[in-house]
Amino acid sequence: MGQKTIQQQRRLMTLAYVCMFFALITVFTSILAYGLASKVANTEGTEVWIQTQALWVVRNITLFIMVAAFGGLWFSPLYFYSWDAYQWVTGLTVVGIIFCFIAWMLLLNAFCKGFFKYLKHKAVF
Repeated sequence: MGQKTIQQQRRLMTLAYVCMFFALITVFTSILAYGLASKVANTEGTEVWIQTQALWVVRNITLFIMVAAFGGLWFSPLYFYSWDAYQWVTGLTVVGIIFCFIAWMLLLNAFCKGFFKYLKHKAVF
């Protein structure tokens, strides 16, 4: 494998981690991070530590999107304005906030653990 290919894969992984960091602010950049990491993971002849980094990003972005979507479902009763007076709607809103916070913390933990291993050029598990 050429030096140019290795540098391109490292560049793509760096961009994937940058997008993963910005996914803490907006969910839309998580899709971009997923795409960049899956491109590196599916490349033939990739170094093992870069491939594990890419699979780490793909796995954690998928987990983040699933937990965030599940947390977002709990906000659906807020759509009906007349239901806002009921206590169960407030309870569902609190549960939704808790699940969204858990999703955010999972992504922050995965980003920190993966990025610091990436800086050391080591595989992350």
